[in-house]
Amino acid sequence: MKSLTLFLIINCLLLSSEDTLHTGLIPNVLDEQYHFNNQEKPDNEPDYSNLINWAASPFKKDNSDSIPEFLNDEVRNQSADVFFIHPTSYFSEDEDASLNADLNDTETNLETDYRSILFQATVFNGSCRIFAPRYRQANMKAFYVFETPIARKAFDLAYSDVKKAFVYFLENYSENRPIIIASHSQGSLHAIRLLQEFFDGKPLQKRLVCAYVLGYHIANNAFKEIPVGESAGQTGCYVGWRSYVKGEIPKGIEKENGNSVCVNPLTWTISDKWAPPDLHLGIMNGFDTIVPHTTGAGIEPVTKILWIDTQVTIEEDAEKVRNLHIYDYNLFWMNIRQNVKLRIISYYENLNM
Repeated sequence: MKSLTLFLIINCLLLSSEDTLHTGLIPNVLDEQYHFNNQEKPDNEPDYSNLINWAASPFKKDNSDSIPEFLNDEVRNQSADVFFIHPTSYFSEDEDASLNADLNDTETNLETDYRSILFQATVFNGSCRIFAPRYRQANMKAFYVFETPIARKAFDLAYSDVKKAFVYFLENYSENRPIIIASHSQGSLHAIRLLQEFFDGKPLQKRLVCAYVLGYHIANNAFKEIPVGESAGQTGCYVGWRSYVKGEIPKGIEKENGNSVCVNPLTWTISDKWAPPDLHLGIMNGFDTIVPHTTGAGIEPVTKILWIDTQVTIEEDAEKVRNLHIYDYNLFWMNIRQNVKLRIISYYENLNM
């Protein structure tokens, strides 16, 4: 067995994923340890004309430019843009911690840059220019009190930054190019809202190649006009999944009563038929190593979560790791990369018909 030596492993606390926390996986947590003594927002509202406020941009050198060694000979054609909304990287447990991250917080920014930008956003750099804004993300603890006014305040502020960055991107960078929206975890909470506000039944939907909304609950009625992706080359659609070890059904997921959407990244369909490892193009096993044909996956038919059966040892104590949230991208890194390329080709083919 090969060991999955991702930088992400040091962040095991994320295995209690944001999408399940607010649905009741950890009940009755409204106690003192999750109260925020300092509810003031950081006062440094981002100016997205300044590249320092972008974790990734084609106009500066950053970790999204990184190419794994096994792709040194790949032919790249960045004919679309991806607007990537990173997951939570603000985990302060200090009693005086603010609800939202300060954009100048070095620890938080390094966590973003060397975790989600390096291991997730890079999956798009073979076919896309990557734009990933820094934003005043909500503290991880906000998910433990998800339905409270204090949490809503935190998430609303975070989204206001994401929205501001996206508007700046549209007005200054996009030049009518096709767009991919991509996200993970807290980023997907904001991505759903962004898609609803800017794309769903709006003219901009015509420029949507696909939205990759990973690691967060997507309700069946999340979108009025944007369809779920049901084939590998479909465009103008969205896809998403939440990864768990085969056989695992968390209590928080049960409370959704099946009101959830899931796409299998091995088949790019919503079929609950099991997909075997021969369809698997590779787990990213450390940034410069890919391990193909090691993972099967299937959509659990009742809860619509993605069950995983992998030959790769993800953790030393693998029996205790049932929630594979932080590996949503890495488990299917090459499948996603190839799919992005296919959908962009399909987009341009349909445009010329």
